[in-house]
Amino acid sequence: MDTKTIDDSKCSTIEFTLEPIDNERLMNLSGQFDQHLRQLETRLDVTIGNRGYDFKVSGLPAKLQMVINLIKALYNLTASEVLTPEKIHLYLQESSLDHHPTDDKDIVYTTIRTKRGVIRGRGVNQNNYIRNMQRHDLTFGIGPAGTGKTYLAVAGAVEALERDEVRRIILVRPAVEAGEKLGFLPGDLSQKVDPYLRPMYDALYEMLGFEKVGRLIEKNVIEVAPLAYMRGRSLNDSFIIMDEAQNTTTEQMKMFLTRLGFGSTAVVTGDITQIDLPSRQLSGLKHIINVLQGIDEISFSYFQPKDVVRHTLVKSIVKAYDRFDELQDNTNKTY
Repeated sequence: MDTKTIDDSKCSTIEFTLEPIDNERLMNLSGQFDQHLRQLETRLDVTIGNRGYDFKVSGLPAKLQMVINLIKALYNLTASEVLTPEKIHLYLQESSLDHHPTDDKDIVYTTIRTKRGVIRGRGVNQNNYIRNMQRHDLTFGIGPAGTGKTYLAVAGAVEALERDEVRRIILVRPAVEAGEKLGFLPGDLSQKVDPYLRPMYDALYEMLGFEKVGRLIEKNVIEVAPLAYMRGRSLNDSFIIMDEAQNTTTEQMKMFLTRLGFGSTAVVTGDITQIDLPSRQLSGLKHIINVLQGIDEISFSYFQPKDVVRHTLVKSIVKAYDRFDELQDNTNKTY
């Protein structure tokens, strides 16, 4: 891939050639009516032009190499993937990370393999999270919504089940905000809890298929339970996921963690900025961060607003809340 740089007083232009020559891959990269290239231009504030495999990118010098790396990485992906605007969006999310993911020196890519496909970590923190799940019996994933904490945990559970590393997947969540008062909801236990576990169900359906998930639930290979029903149990040969852990009390967190049995893996996810417990009640997730630090067999993975892989507005919303909370805290300290 040959490159040359043309400079002027305000911007620079880099010309380069993509290799190998492959018309289908070039069409895949460009998208229908060049929509993928226009998407890159809009988000990265550059101009991209091409005649076949000869590309020209113009913009502020500080951005150009990042854009070139991204285009080359996307072109490499066209050998094995069909690019879509959604996939382009995710790679653009990565382009804003402190360690740019298109530079192999900066990141070690980690994958989860299920029968329905390969799931690749996006960005430094997601890759570290996957690696932690694969190497530790207990992993905490902590950070804002939209960073892939729950989705990747479910993917890890499916991978472990399909490899016969565990016999069951157990999904646990505090059933409702600030407690587990299920009595007023209609239906049996499963019907009462199901609405609160929808994100995990959605991930399971994507990775296993709707019918197979139903069969595995009937056989109790996949078990769904509110946190309160974990008391007194020992969970062996299982992959256990507790979601929304910020809404556990310290007592509930201790109870859950002491259920871990032989041959089991547990992943605990939560966002300590969205605690729904009564104001005077300490979150079990916030508490346990201090309690368990320094234990080698336990890992903590932290996500930031920059790791959000949903709509670009989600990242902006999370950042806005963070700024507002920081301003409020500083204001309160002055009184």
